Amino acid sequence: MNGTRLHYVVGGSGDPVVLLHGWPETWWAYRKLMPKLAAHHRVIAVDHRGIGVPDELKPSDGFTKQNMARDVHELIRSLGYDSAHIVGHDLGAMVAYSFAANHPEATRRLALLDVVHPDETYYDRPMLRRPNTGFNMWWNAFNQVRGLPEQVFSGRGWYLIDWLYSNSLKDPESVTAFDRAVYARAYDTPEGIRATNGWYQAFHQDIEDIKTYGKVTLPLLALAAPTQYDQVQDQLSHIATDVRMVRVDKSLHWLAEDDPDLVSRELLDFLAQ
Repeated sequence: MNGTRLHYVVGGSGDPVVLLHGWPETWWAYRKLMPKLAAHHRVIAVDHRGIGVPDELKPSDGFTKQNMARDVHELIRSLGYDSAHIVGHDLGAMVAYSFAANHPEATRRLALLDVVHPDETYYDRPMLRRPNTGFNMWWNAFNQVRGLPEQVFSGRGWYLIDWLYSNSLKDPESVTAFDRAVYARAYDTPEGIRATNGWYQAFHQDIEDIKTYGKVTLPLLALAAPTQYDQVQDQLSHIATDVRMVRVDKSLHWLAEDDPDLVSRELLDFLAQ
């Protein structure tokens, strides 16, 4: 699709629902939701460009969220659909929002989990936080660095993945050692790290791109952890007109893994309306 090779997992029947994962995950992030959604929908869980394929097939560019949304749009059309429901978490939410902004005719309903899209406020996020004032999202800056992350984490993906989940889960078993190993394997090679860091290095263009978008007017469901709720709500108040907000109290960020029952229930209710 769109000059790259995409990997996806599909199942169920009914109206198509596309699931877009975040960093540093894969389609596996939706393992708990997929059976619930597939009872009512055709579920298509997509790995973003640069992941889910052999190293020799990982692209060297095209990582703006606008272009990654085009990847998804072409995939949907290749599967025989003119439109689909779009669900995204974390970086996948950025792609999902861009999809709706650039392909409104192909978007039935939009659901964003804990993140919206890079905008000018990203430049104001502190890299040195005062004690007890929130989580320092150091990877936003570290993943901007070219060449060094590959040297630091190649063959050592487990340490990155395990640290992130050990420090951002209310229930450590929400993402088990097996799940962490699945993600670590995907982010363990120099080419895999380089490509997925490209998602972050494109933020500067993403910030310029969102300035050109009109407001998204289609129905939008936003689910957010308590720490992100106000930020997500404020950002959407400027760029969307038909928003339903839901707080996911059992989660710090990994909504679909921490509370799959609530997330699937809210999604199914929203998509059925």
